[in-house]
Amino acid sequence: MSAHRGLADRRALRRFALLLATALALVVVLTLLTGTAAHAQVPPDDPGEGITIDINGVDGGPSGSILTLLGITLLSVAPALLLMMSSFTKIFVVLAMTRNALSLPTIPPNQVLAGLSLFLSLFIMWPVLTEINTVAVQPYIDGTLTFTQAIDVGQLPLQEWMLRFTREEDLALMTRMAGQPNPEDPSSVPMYTLIPAFMISELRAAFIIGFVIFVPFLVIDLVVAAALMSMGMMMLPPVMISLPFKILLFILVDGWGLIIRALLESYGGVG
Repeated sequence: MSAHRGLADRRALRRFALLLATALALVVVLTLLTGTAAHAQVPPDDPGEGITIDINGVDGGPSGSILTLLGITLLSVAPALLLMMSSFTKIFVVLAMTRNALSLPTIPPNQVLAGLSLFLSLFIMWPVLTEINTVAVQPYIDGTLTFTQAIDVGQLPLQEWMLRFTREEDLALMTRMAGQPNPEDPSSVPMYTLIPAFMISELRAAFIIGFVIFVPFLVIDLVVAAALMSMGMMMLPPVMISLPFKILLFILVDGWGLIIRALLESYGGVG
């Protein structure tokens, strides 16, 4: 009797557990269906709601947001343009060639040479920048000149300075390549022709200075190589022996001072 009773109790317990699991499953399904319906009734928010971009302004011209975007884009390109229209290229090339002449390809590093070139360029260009600020920037801030007028007036001092250090041959080359007639006055040359001509002239002048710097160090290399050959030490690299003598010579003649002085004098001192 006890065995049959235990078997009946186990069957009843199984039935109760099955009914309980079925009820829980129904509750879960109904909850999910109700939640889905509730979510479906509420439309999602528009992520772009409240954000408007006006391309055209009130007067039919570009809006302020578009002008701001264009201004930021121009500012990202402005440093490269200003470096091309200044003495930075020539100074950096001369300093890099000096480093190679000393057989020190990574000393000083490029960051140091770029920083020195930048500050020397500011030193040389300071009178030009001051004039641009006086005749264009300040009148534009005061409202005396429009943006277009400020650009036209501000580029004149820079154009005049660039023409002083641009060879006529390079200017004529770029004029012919652009298919333009010969200008009656150099000041009438457009900037897109003057800038590459100016850079070519700067590179030519930099290579001339670099050649003068290379010659004494080349003599040291030849003397050291001949001495090693005469002693039968052909397996010893001449650079290992000549490098200390190059550095010593550079220090004794105040090499950095001579190079910086030559660069500044090539632009007529300051300005």
